[in-house]
Amino acid sequence: MPDLLSVLPLLDAALRGALLAMLLLLGWALWRDGSARPRPAGAQLGMMLAAGLMVQVISSMPAFEAGLPLAWQAPAIAISVANAPLFALFARALFVDEFQLRPRHALIWLAAAGLSLLNCIWLQPLSQGPQPWWPAQAAVGLQRSLPLLCGLVVAGAALQHWRVDLVERRRRLRLFVVLGGTAYMCAMVWARARSPQGALSPGLALADMSGLLLILTVLALGLLRLPAQGLFGGLTVASCSQPLAPAPPPDPAPDADTTDPAELQRLLQLVHQHAFHRSEEPSLGALAALADLPEYRLRRLIHQGLGHRNFNAFINSFRLAEARAALADPARRGVPILSLALEAGFQSIGPFNRAFKTETGLTPSEYRQQSLDTSSTGNAISLAEN
Repeated sequence: MPDLLSVLPLLDAALRGALLAMLLLLGWALWRDGSARPRPAGAQLGMMLAAGLMVQVISSMPAFEAGLPLAWQAPAIAISVANAPLFALFARALFVDEFQLRPRHALIWLAAAGLSLLNCIWLQPLSQGPQPWWPAQAAVGLQRSLPLLCGLVVAGAALQHWRVDLVERRRRLRLFVVLGGTAYMCAMVWARARSPQGALSPGLALADMSGLLLILTVLALGLLRLPAQGLFGGLTVASCSQPLAPAPPPDPAPDADTTDPAELQRLLQLVHQHAFHRSEEPSLGALAALADLPEYRLRRLIHQGLGHRNFNAFINSFRLAEARAALADPARRGVPILSLALEAGFQSIGPFNRAFKTETGLTPSEYRQQSLDTSSTGNAISLAEN
């Protein structure tokens, strides 16, 4: 019977080969999901994360870590460390449909990679020995705790945004990925903290690859089961400016219930009659109670009937429709934009301006001016014809 220690390298190599194949599959799935132009931020981040994890899978091999000087491993370690904030950004792209990549996101990745390079090339030796330099110890400690910090941030965001997600499969998938990914990162931080020089033993390296393979397998199966652009958008959203004439269901999931048009019309009537969108804290649970529907039915009704992917976007569609009508009303020309935003249900001017610009491509002031100019021109033509 072969010795267990002699079998571990073979098992480790097999798992790493499977992981590399799985990451290539995930990269393809994310490429498919982001086939629209411009490519969604989540698809871009997911492909970058898949590439970074491929580097991590190869560079974390026990033979690689034991056979090369630390300075030579520095570029691969830097990419592996920067995978933690990259995972956090990818998770945020899953949570927030309006998420967009900004220059500061690239700076976050560069800061994590730069810290790792600095530690490997210069500070790591200074943090050890009989008289360690405390700034070097702090820098090394920050690098080792970075995955834990990012994991906690992601877990908190997952719990905050999970309930408002209306895409049922995405809710289940992202909850597993976020919580599973967070647990994986925390476990690896603990394992490397207990290992000499932060290098994993063959047994821990095998456990590392097994956990990562499990997470990626579930993610790949989830991505392949979702329709194209199922994670990062692509559905047409019906306007609520005429809420009693809802659009047909947009690309329902294969296992979802068929949307009842009468039930959808009743829901929209309830929102208008009770001015639900003007509530201080409108929630999915409160609307489900008002409509006397289970929450899962309400999520499907809004997503399939109107195309909204999260509950906040659904509520904002009513607020924005009301604000647009008020801004285009000549009789309300002198009412401040802030007052109209508050009347529609927004709590402050900043979120209103951002949501309005995203939906119309114009600022509220530009929209008002354009609408009033069009109205004045129409009236002038009417008078001339008479």
